[in-house]
Amino acid sequence: MTAAATVHEGGEGTGSPYALSHLDALESEAVHIFREVAGEFERPVILFSGGKDSIVM
Repeated sequence: MTAAATVHEGGEGTGSPYALSHLDALESEAVHIFREVAGEFERPVILFSGGKDSIVM
């Protein structure tokens, strides 16, 4: 189950203390992906480009 699915199930906008904002859900999903990759591969690699007009990972 993805973090985005969790947001909808948590009742976003209902005042639930467990509801995530859209950005929190995206961050949670990204962290989940990083952890999944780190656990799956022996030597994972991250490519990073930090130009002045954009930061892409």
